[in-house]
Amino acid sequence: MNDQKKIDRTRRNLLVATSVVGGAASVCAAAPFVASMWPSERAKAAGAPVDVDLSRVGPGELAVIEWRGKPVWVLHRTREMLDSLKAAEPKLTDPLSKASEQPPYATNEYRSLKPEIMVMEGVCTHLGCSPQLKTAEARAEMGADWPGGFYCPCHGSKFDYAGRVFRGAPAPTNLRVPPYAFVAEAGLVIGEDKATKGA
Repeated sequence: MNDQKKIDRTRRNLLVATSVVGGAASVCAAAPFVASMWPSERAKAAGAPVDVDLSRVGPGELAVIEWRGKPVWVLHRTREMLDSLKAAEPKLTDPLSKASEQPPYATNEYRSLKPEIMVMEGVCTHLGCSPQLKTAEARAEMGADWPGGFYCPCHGSKFDYAGRVFRGAPAPTNLRVPPYAFVAEAGLVIGEDKATKGA
């Protein structure tokens, strides 16, 4: 093999090696930029909005979604649940939610944008425990006058299906309603105010 062919082969090998290294470097350099387009775990923990498909939550069903490290309840209330809200009012600490935390659009008897869909932080306002859903059928366990709602087993706080606390409970205020918005036909976004979605 003559010297010219050796030089050509060496040049070709050098060009191929340079191209491979350059391509790998480009991929490595681009990776952080591509990754930066996705919400980080820190952003999610800080409150990045969370999408919920309401078509998967049937009447009477409760979905638990994590937002800002807290459980958020999405309850599809039945007609019976809604009817129980008015009947519960005389037994509540703050029936009009004047001393409780919720967006302005959820300051109503249902504490929601749509009566049948309740969105609520599942964290007791007493010491931060997570109450449990107890339907009206749980009268044997909860007492004969139990209209249904949520019960905190830690210290006995009771809430109705709108998250309003019953009198005599250690919880000082109603359960908190986070910002949320309805989108499309059966979509819900937790952590994004309805005003920002034009709802």
